[in-house]
Amino acid sequence: MHDLHSERMSGSETRAAGGLAMVFAFRMLGMFMVLPVLATYGMDLKGSTPALIGLAIGAYGLTQAFFQIPFGVISDRIGRRPVIYLGLLIFAAGSVLAAGADSIWGVIAGRVLQGAGAISAAVMALLSDLTREQHRTKSMAMIGMSIGLSFAVAMVVGPLLTRAFGLSGLFLATAGLAIVGILIIAFVVPSSAGPLQHRESGVAKQALIPTLKNPDLLRLDLGILALHAILMASFVALPLALVEQGNLPKEQHWWVYLTALLIGFFGMVPFIIYAEKKRQMKRVLVGAVAVLMLCELYFFEFGTSLQALVIGQVVFFTAFNLLEASLPSLISKVAPAGGKGTAMGVYSTSQFLGAAIGGIVGGWMYQHYGLSGVFIGCAAMALLWLIFAVNMKEPPYVTSLRLPLSAASLQDVGLVERLMAEPGVADAVVVADESAIYIKVDTQQLDRPSLDRLIGSAPVMS
Repeated sequence: MHDLHSERMSGSETRAAGGLAMVFAFRMLGMFMVLPVLATYGMDLKGSTPALIGLAIGAYGLTQAFFQIPFGVISDRIGRRPVIYLGLLIFAAGSVLAAGADSIWGVIAGRVLQGAGAISAAVMALLSDLTREQHRTKSMAMIGMSIGLSFAVAMVVGPLLTRAFGLSGLFLATAGLAIVGILIIAFVVPSSAGPLQHRESGVAKQALIPTLKNPDLLRLDLGILALHAILMASFVALPLALVEQGNLPKEQHWWVYLTALLIGFFGMVPFIIYAEKKRQMKRVLVGAVAVLMLCELYFFEFGTSLQALVIGQVVFFTAFNLLEASLPSLISKVAPAGGKGTAMGVYSTSQFLGAAIGGIVGGWMYQHYGLSGVFIGCAAMALLWLIFAVNMKEPPYVTSLRLPLSAASLQDVGLVERLMAEPGVADAVVVADESAIYIKVDTQQLDRPSLDRLIGSAPVMS
């Protein structure tokens, strides 16, 4: 029997993963492009104050956090595509509303509506419907990379687009991207047989309470909340610091972000490799949080020249990219067997909540205490996170498997116990209504043939 794990992704799986990664990227591009420009260009809008600019930056996070899990659950009922189409249309409508606005309140309303098109859970679920087990991690990684890339592109393209077409042109471009997303779902992404009930990608109601009670998962949820709060608050202050302290006209900010993101992206790679290969994830995470805190203190103390601000941002984005990439991988290691989808749902909700808090608090801090108030506030958030992160346990270095079970294996009451006795098996749970077993394994210790014999089946494609 040839090893399924070395088998290549089929054409339709590649189309599904590539198409959905593009939909994700376009939507995120629309969310992020306003970050580097709203603080500088938004001051020209009627009724604008720094606190309201902060609200406009973070407002999408509130509705995104609120609708994220419900939209995922509805997509289990009525199918993924209708939910994704609806979400993208709501997002486009929010962009058009913001484009037509001449006051800051109109932009805030547009951002709130943009966030209400919360499709991430439905997109992830559709990806699971369209890819086989052994390629799922690869597909999820493609989406992760597309989000990272869209963030980098947004930071550079946002200022360039706004320079050419103003804020309303930027929001119209965002609406256009959402329409392209709809076309990709309609014509590129293959159709699926229907929603699969799948605990690695969707939120399972049974797993919700245990997830909310798990201290290790909550620590990571707090981490992503703090990371995005710090990011959004920093972007109330950094564009203004570049203008006020660095004497850099807002039309030229794009090259600062391009430099910082490029160096930051390549700078994080060795740390990611070290964390995974040497199994030092905790050390790398704690170090990156400490660096983030030091960056904010550095901006507060030394961020008075363009050169200092550029150096600070390079280091900031190295730490930010490293944390953004390692937290989801920690969630999948720490989540109990069969609980990864639910853990990721709560994690995403925390991320959007963090974005909302960061924008709102950052704008308020700037209005009352100026740039230094925002940097000190961000350093305080990072310190709080550091205190929680230092106490985390070294995560288990495990991978999740989902294997189909035969009717006979489903009846086997001692199966989980025998599996848990196998070297390398950290956790196992049978989900009868999916006729499947979820297992967390340490691949360095696992004897795969012996595992397959125990389950009574060579791994079948799911």
